[in-house]
Amino acid sequence: MNSRALTVAVSIALLSGCSSQDGEPRQDQKSVKQTAESSEVSVATDTPANQERSDDTLRLEGLADLKIGEPVPVGSSFAQRGAQIPNSDCRTISSPDYDGVYGLTEGKELGRITVGSDSRFKLQEGIAVGSSEAEVNKLFPGFVSSPHAYIEAPAKYLTQPGGDPRLRFEIDRNAKVSAIHVGLMPQLEYVEGCA
Repeated sequence: MNSRALTVAVSIALLSGCSSQDGEPRQDQKSVKQTAESSEVSVATDTPANQERSDDTLRLEGLADLKIGEPVPVGSSFAQRGAQIPNSDCRTISSPDYDGVYGLTEGKELGRITVGSDSRFKLQEGIAVGSSEAEVNKLFPGFVSSPHAYIEAPAKYLTQPGGDPRLRFEIDRNAKVSAIHVGLMPQLEYVEGCA
């Protein structure tokens, strides 16, 4: 029995001994019973397992505690690491807890998050590094195709049209996703980190 089903079963057992004076189930008993009988069991969103799942999902808004268009939170594991471009306002940040992920900040605000190879992170739609171009086109029709800066065709970029924040996929010569970017223009289109 999985932990969710066990939790529901224990809750029902505990509440079954509690009834109103007239023998009718109390309102709280009804909602637990209805929840247990429904096909979808509500689970608290603040449990560690659910928090971990949420942290593994790249969204237009950001990833984990990183939010597009906002400063990097104080205490975040993301920080400047490695060489930076001198005399530039753009900085590359990364975290030892998020393999294959880096962010770009300009000024104090996060402008882009990139998920590259060797990363467990994916979009909530299930697209990850290694997904096919066909899968991307099926889930995200209408993205604008442009030639890749360094790799010959069929490699390309697929960029979401419209307002910020946006998605951008790098497609390699094997028609597979090699990187996923979420962020704001112009940082979304930078091809070499901050350049």
